[in-house]
Amino acid sequence: MKKILTVMVAAFVCLAAFAQGHATYKVKEHDFGYIKEAKGAVSHTFELKNTGDKPLVIMQVVTSCGCTRPEFPTKPIKPGKTAKIKVTFNPAGRSGAFMKPVKVKTSGDEGRTTLTIRGTIIPRK
Repeated sequence: MKKILTVMVAAFVCLAAFAQGHATYKVKEHDFGYIKEAKGAVSHTFELKNTGDKPLVIMQVVTSCGCTRPEFPTKPIKPGKTAKIKVTFNPAGRSGAFMKPVKVKTSGDEGRTTLTIRGTIIPRK
């Protein structure tokens, strides 16, 4: 009897550990194409959906430099619901091709995901 109870408790604990949120991204990369430095900052909004069975929290969004600024919700995302991560890139003082990683850490089973923005900056004349 003790063995059966122990096995049942262990199975329940394992199942509970696997029940969590999961972020599924519509796209993980965005190409701005050619952007003019003189026109200022450009933005793109990445969309993710919680395809898991528990709430999902975006814990951290890290960019590679001060030229890229993320905005994201801090409230839990319910299963089946979507959230948006807006990434703004400021081309001031830069020219030529760029590629910037945006690292997203969630409470989901996928852990960390890298989103990417890219493009080519046309400098001021």
